[in-house]
Amino acid sequence: MSSNSTGGRVLVIGASRGIGLEFVRQYQDAGAHVTATARDAAALAALQALGAHAIELDVTCAASVARFATQLPPANAAFDVAVFVAGVYGPRTSGLEAPAASEFDAVLHANVLGPMRVLPLLADRLAPGARLAVLSSRMGSIGERTSCGGWLYRASKAAVNSVLKDLSIALQGRAVCVSVHPGWVRTDMGGDGATLSPERSVADLRRVIAGLTPADNGRFLNHDGSAIGW
Repeated sequence: MSSNSTGGRVLVIGASRGIGLEFVRQYQDAGAHVTATARDAAALAALQALGAHAIELDVTCAASVARFATQLPPANAAFDVAVFVAGVYGPRTSGLEAPAASEFDAVLHANVLGPMRVLPLLADRLAPGARLAVLSSRMGSIGERTSCGGWLYRASKAAVNSVLKDLSIALQGRAVCVSVHPGWVRTDMGGDGATLSPERSVADLRRVIAGLTPADNGRFLNHDGSAIGW
């Protein structure tokens, strides 16, 4: 399914606002059948208003994940594209300030345990040749790192990159799985000074996802399609 085509089935995990919500808007506008998740009633209603099939999901809650698993479409309505967006930033540190245990638990539960719980559930809900993208961050790169700011967030994104890599091995030949960096985006997380609008970032990411081939499986890609070092 190309970025400008109609049809196809798309799943967006974490679509209550920002980049996730913009994925829903753009895929809906392209004519896709979109299933999207959010945590609260207001966000679910907003997704339904856009025409998406909305499912309640809190990726940090095991019971919520279990309910989500029972609400996935049947295998004969498998997804052509799945995008995992859900995540949090945590404390905005500039150096080596140790996080509180509660901060560590909140960030790692959302950014690492959440994907580890949810993504395996999709293995049998992906169409042959499907594309699966996990929203990571260049901040999670170890090889290209030049700053230690936000080091808890950085650690969580390095960890989710590992999760994605394992997923790409498990699903090799069935789906193309990648980590993607959305750029610095004007969202609640990115702030007003960020360089990219959500519309531009998601349009770029949709083009990257649409252009994936089996050779891209397990890669870490920027929103412009260029490679990022692990």
